[in-house]
Amino acid sequence: MDDSPAPLPGTAFYTVADRRFFPGLAALINSLRLTGHDEPVIVVDIGLSPEQRNLLTGHATLVEPPSPDTPPWFLGPVGPERRPAEVMVLIDADMIVTRPLTEITEKARQGRIVAFVDCPPNSRRFHPEWGTALGLGPLRRQPYLSAGLVAFPRSLSDRLLPPWTAGQRTIGLTHTRYGKATLDDPFYFADQDVLNAVLAARFEPGELAVMEHRLTPHPPFPGLSLTDRQRLTCRYEDGTEPFLLHHVLAKPWLAATRDTIYSTLMTRLLLAPDVAVRLDPEALPLRLREGRAAALDRRRADVVTLVHDHGRRQLGRFGIRTRLARWRSRRAAH
Repeated sequence: MDDSPAPLPGTAFYTVADRRFFPGLAALINSLRLTGHDEPVIVVDIGLSPEQRNLLTGHATLVEPPSPDTPPWFLGPVGPERRPAEVMVLIDADMIVTRPLTEITEKARQGRIVAFVDCPPNSRRFHPEWGTALGLGPLRRQPYLSAGLVAFPRSLSDRLLPPWTAGQRTIGLTHTRYGKATLDDPFYFADQDVLNAVLAARFEPGELAVMEHRLTPHPPFPGLSLTDRQRLTCRYEDGTEPFLLHHVLAKPWLAATRDTIYSTLMTRLLLAPDVAVRLDPEALPLRLREGRAAALDRRRADVVTLVHDHGRRQLGRFGIRTRLARWRSRRAAH
């Protein structure tokens, strides 16, 4: 692995992955290439297998995390710190690019931080305590942004990355969703809450380019249709095309999730002959492969997901989920 800090010209993309997230990483890289992006991809390697690293040869540069004890959710800034570029784009390994990101990278090149509003109701999330806890001082109330994709120029990196990294060290994991926190806790969303605090305290509105959430939607991708599987083109009824699909929560290559546009494109992105990082079909769950058996398995996964979601709604209706959560919380504290 090459960890030299020599700056890269132009744009570079940065993500984090381990062996379990490799299918998502491969789909991300392939979607970037198919939408015209030949820029470097920097991957913070937190446990890829030797075979996976070999498949990435010539397609991505791997860097090691600063410490094996650093939580993976706090490693976003590591790639840009190790391999800075003129324009840096942090992008999650559970995203698929569906059209060129040139508009985003140009906004960043002009001196702004670009990010998308998070999904409702998180889009209104704000905690004044962020400023006090992180030593940032007063905060400006503004839309709550997703950390799934953040693009920024090198000229702003010194104001963004160090306080983001320091803030993550300050909060740790205990009071986040990866610890014992609930949604009402100020740092439930961990790195994303810290990012929003830094943006609200250290940057003026004119330094931010805020993009609407529907341009990077979440499952089940409501109102969106796949219009060209080969070209990855998706479109809303009004003709708007999103930049990315973001598969938050359960990942289709790890769990039997609902069959969506994302999983349809993932099959194309991992198995088609024109992709950069092509996987062996046997490395994927049956539901993500081609053929009749795969189609039947996708229908089975849809039924399982439907039953599971119905059960969750019924539990919520009678307050059982809330009582179970409180019982588990008391038991964990005890």
